[in-house]
Amino acid sequence: MLATNAGRALGPVFDRGAAPRYHMRLIMSLADSMSRSRIIVGISGGVDSAVAALDLLERGYAVEGLFMKNWDDPDDPGYCPQDHDLAAAEDVCAHLGITLHKVEFTAEYWHRVFEHFLAEYEAGRTPNPDILCNSEIKFRAFLEHALGLGGDAIATGHYARVAGDDTGGWRLLRGLDPNKDQSYFLHGIDANALAHTLFPLGEYAKDQVRERARAAGLPNHDRPDSTGICFIGERRFSEFLANYLPAQPGTMVTPEGHVVGEHNGLMYYTIGQRQGLGIGGGQGTDGRPWYVLEKDIPRNTLIVGQGHDHPWLHADALETEPAHWLGTPPADTLSCSAQVRYRQRPVPCEVETAGDGVRVTFDRPVRAITPGQSVAFYDGDQCLGGAIIRRALPTEAGAPA
Repeated sequence: MLATNAGRALGPVFDRGAAPRYHMRLIMSLADSMSRSRIIVGISGGVDSAVAALDLLERGYAVEGLFMKNWDDPDDPGYCPQDHDLAAAEDVCAHLGITLHKVEFTAEYWHRVFEHFLAEYEAGRTPNPDILCNSEIKFRAFLEHALGLGGDAIATGHYARVAGDDTGGWRLLRGLDPNKDQSYFLHGIDANALAHTLFPLGEYAKDQVRERARAAGLPNHDRPDSTGICFIGERRFSEFLANYLPAQPGTMVTPEGHVVGEHNGLMYYTIGQRQGLGIGGGQGTDGRPWYVLEKDIPRNTLIVGQGHDHPWLHADALETEPAHWLGTPPADTLSCSAQVRYRQRPVPCEVETAGDGVRVTFDRPVRAITPGQSVAFYDGDQCLGGAIIRRALPTEAGAPA
């Protein structure tokens, strides 16, 4: 059994006057030839990547930017704000006096990310394309391209950290600001990519980043953070998805089998969803809000119930697709902590092999575990890896397994 420190709480965020340490072995090797080291920073047009580039410049590295175009849909021009992002990236690099490379990964994104996105929704699951975009595009295609340009390492504006271990390998760590930590979205990247990656913002808080951008006069210092999925843009999600997948309306029923409404297609709903169900308080109910409890795919039925803490929304365990580990896979049961969504407080658990995936058993029930989403595993601040959730295994009081 691999001993771990499950559920260890984060300490103080950081000394606001301290400089980030990055992962020191790589930094020290780069520092040996500072004037020759080239860091290619993924510049998105947002403030985080701009400050990442600024930070590295101030430390003396030879910094260049790279803007990735990942989406191109000629039938729907104008929805994805890439033109605005590119203009912002060009302004940032001009202000910093660095070169901006431009590369198109639209084919890679379509085949490695978007096709999986559609397949998951067609199967009635709820995918997380940001996780796959990181593993397949930002820390694979971008990294390979940057090294091909002669870069020694890449950097991004993610709030995460990398540290060396005792075996000569690398560990992915949480960003020190718990409100911005993005290690959950990075658990699927190739461990080898960590040896060529810097996260300059890993020890900063968001308000510090904004302040540094303002103080440096960066032209995007007050640009709003991006939210949602780029290729959906300002459209309603249902409108976008209907362009690619046919909707199959069906009935909404309670766990007892009472029909309470009609759904527009199972792909439009996710476990734990409250908004957009279209069920009023009239249905002979007690007036509490309705939530999505389960999807019965074979019957094309959406199972709904009332109450935020409905028993069907809680599960003691889950099973996954094949797991991805950032280090050596555990040979036996692993005691660690896990989170099934971004910013969820990690829950102590045990992880063991189950078929081609793993079974995760939590110390306490977890709400709204969603097939298609991901579970990430942690030993304290270290992200160990993760997996796509195949199904929840409900509590005895909940839905049948």
